[in-house]
Amino acid sequence: MLKIVQLSVLSDNYIYLLHDSIDGVTAVVDPAESGPVLAALTKQDWGLDYILNTHHHWDHIGGNLELKDTTDCQVVGARSDRDRIPGIDIEVDEDDVFRLGQSEAKVLSVSGHTCGHIAYWFCDDEALFCGDTLFAMGCGRLFEGSPAQMWQSLSKLKMLPGATRVYCAHEYTQANGRFALSVDPNNSALVERMRQVELSRSQGRPTVPSTIASELATNPFFRADAEAVQETLNMVGEKPLSVFTEIRRRKDHFKK
Repeated sequence: MLKIVQLSVLSDNYIYLLHDSIDGVTAVVDPAESGPVLAALTKQDWGLDYILNTHHHWDHIGGNLELKDTTDCQVVGARSDRDRIPGIDIEVDEDDVFRLGQSEAKVLSVSGHTCGHIAYWFCDDEALFCGDTLFAMGCGRLFEGSPAQMWQSLSKLKMLPGATRVYCAHEYTQANGRFALSVDPNNSALVERMRQVELSRSQGRPTVPSTIASELATNPFFRADAEAVQETLNMVGEKPLSVFTEIRRRKDHFKK
């Protein structure tokens, strides 16, 4: 099993260190900045072999070049986004397999937030690193892609095993949950989850990772095909894509 170290940086970003203890290989996912990564590597007495980027936004690639210069690691990113991933060495596509020591990650194309967004699914380790495509009770804004692209990406992630841990890149859970209650107010699982989220945040604890099973039960962007959500939106029987589009529109204008 991978050892996963979660680093909280900037105002609400998460960076992840992944370490295979058998082969002694280490990767970092979406290093927003280099300093906290280098400090954590020193604390763990690990080197750095790879940077795994999910997409090109500055708060995911900001530490790429300094980490590469300092550790001589290799940068992994989407082939379709190679011109926007600093220092890219290894280009990957949908269904490619990336090996980190004894662990394998399947690369998933999950565009919508950006056009070249990818995720890394470590099946045997039950871990998904999804950047800004899927959040706890939310999904990324559509900065480059279309609602159809994002719905297709989320539909792909919905099919992963329920026990899969969702390591997203931001601590947005409280705000996402408040919106979720506005479109799914009678969801008892959502109400209870928000109670736990509020408790965790009041104690300074992260709400990430989540699981696919929890998202299926409480994330409105996963539940565009749920009758309870459609009833709240007065969209019963409409296509899930249309419902998803309306949910995303409402989230974009939601007052926290």
